[in-house]
Amino acid sequence: MSTHYESLPLAQDYQDAFAVPPPDAPGLRDMWPRKPGWCIRAESTALAAVADGATAPAPSRALVPAQWGLVPHWVKSASDGKLRATKLVNARAETAATAQAFRDAWLQGQRCIVPMAAFFEDDWRNGKAVPTRISRVDGQPMGVAGLWAVWTGPDGDTLTSYTLLTVNADNHALLRRYQPQGSEKRMPVVLNEGAYDAWLTTRVEKAHAFMRQYPAAWLRANPVEHKADKVPKRL
Repeated sequence: MSTHYESLPLAQDYQDAFAVPPPDAPGLRDMWPRKPGWCIRAESTALAAVADGATAPAPSRALVPAQWGLVPHWVKSASDGKLRATKLVNARAETAATAQAFRDAWLQGQRCIVPMAAFFEDDWRNGKAVPTRISRVDGQPMGVAGLWAVWTGPDGDTLTSYTLLTVNADNHALLRRYQPQGSEKRMPVVLNEGAYDAWLTTRVEKAHAFMRQYPAAWLRANPVEHKADKVPKRL
């Protein structure tokens, strides 16, 4: 389960890799639960066209500031939302359509892409946790499949949040090495670049087709002394 990832280092990376207007500043480099980050959503007009059964053109994408750690719309208070968010940074793809916390977002097609440079996992093979940075072999940004939600408080204030979708990685050539021994191995759903628009706009009944492992040969793992301080440079 990923509870730490590295955001894109440059604001222009959002435009270059995801075709969205770059933010004024890239924001936090190291993302942890409940920290403010970014997610990418399809514009509502494209979603409406798909819902109506029309053949929609390639949708425009919007870069949205949001909290990492989903706060479901039905949460009663901000304090309850804070407690839930730390536990809802990841959503199991196998149960996202039925789990109480994620069901509405999944069934309503509230899908997003989470841009990141890398995510971190601990290597426990020697009996001690060794933080390891997982990134693409080519050094390019990753787009991870996610779900988003908007919570509205009693005073009308709103909070947009997101979660990362994960799949089983017990048989993954790379990710099966990480996380505590004896536990189920999980990995984020890293999307292929050509699937970004389809993921954002596909019909709900077809969304599970995107829940796949990213090939191990396209990833690299670099042990780091400190997750937040020792980050390899991009190729």
